[in-house]
Amino acid sequence: MPEAARELEIDLARLVGCESALLGSSTLHVFWDLPALLPAHPLLLVDGGVYPIGRWGCERAAAMGIPARVFRHYDPEALARILRASGGRRTPVVVADGFCPVCGVPAPLAALLDCIEPYGGHLILDDTQSLGIWGLDPVPAMPYGRGGGGSLRRCGIEHGRITLVSSLAKGFGVPVAMLAGSRGITRRFQAASLTRVHCSPPSFAVLHGARAALEANCQFGEVLRARLAQRVIAFRQRLADLGLAAEGGLFPVQGLTLVPSVDPVRVHARLLGQGVTAVLARGHRGTRLSFLITARHRRDDLDQAAAALGVALWPYPGGRPRPQAIRTGLAARPWPAHRIGHPTQIGGIDRGAQLGPQLDAGIGARRDR
Repeated sequence: MPEAARELEIDLARLVGCESALLGSSTLHVFWDLPALLPAHPLLLVDGGVYPIGRWGCERAAAMGIPARVFRHYDPEALARILRASGGRRTPVVVADGFCPVCGVPAPLAALLDCIEPYGGHLILDDTQSLGIWGLDPVPAMPYGRGGGGSLRRCGIEHGRITLVSSLAKGFGVPVAMLAGSRGITRRFQAASLTRVHCSPPSFAVLHGARAALEANCQFGEVLRARLAQRVIAFRQRLADLGLAAEGGLFPVQGLTLVPSVDPVRVHARLLGQGVTAVLARGHRGTRLSFLITARHRRDDLDQAAAALGVALWPYPGGRPRPQAIRTGLAARPWPAHRIGHPTQIGGIDRGAQLGPQLDAGIGARRDR
């Protein structure tokens, strides 16, 4: 492993609040080797809403004979019932996402840990969505917190039985992944991983991109996160002005929940016809239409997207959208502004536009894993 990779691993471990970290080509590579992370006699407990790549790793482990059960998404009580029924004969290992962009809420980490600690269990988090966004001490003026270290930093948790699997592609715009946790976990993974033997490591170009992204995060990250929060708040307000709403809270993936009479594929096509690119995705709640907001979006972009959405939801091509007709297209749930306060006005914000793809375009924008 080159020195540049070792230095990155040290910096990434410090960023996310873990003892040690290892780089991987992608989260798929890391989750393929999920059995290397498991203790002896494990019971794999999979959150029902976990991201597909994490689920694929769990399915491979189950195919190798490791017992696995699925529990209801972010439901500690459902998890506790499975643990009680298991009788503690195996060591529980919970696999979940650190943050769910569909629900717009973080994982109930403290409650999950309370469930597994009496059994000596472990928690494996896919923290891709949180990395680069959430950080230390979220407050109204800095709703994402500081640093962009992800779920453990946001919750102020340091725990040797938590392991993070994260891609840097979404928050930092670099196609590389990391595994972070205790030194014992990373050493065991390093010794037993098959992908580290049979697959190519991250390239030098990727390593240099990751280094540039971390440096940009140190220099401009707080400014960019403040700008991103402002853009998300502004977009939600544009929707509210139309009688619409989006799920996701302050997360930069804003998902619209359509009533059954509205076809999201048709709405997506109408948006494309107006030059607005949204995202169609299947999740544990069915097909969703989402908007991905980045720190590069201008307020004019948000105005145009909201206006195009109002037209796309009008059922008659060429007709003039009426507020009442638009309201029937979505279940409107106004965002309570008092929960986030007033965004801080940041000076010198144009400096962020000089960063290129590493952080500025990366926050909430990339889909690579």
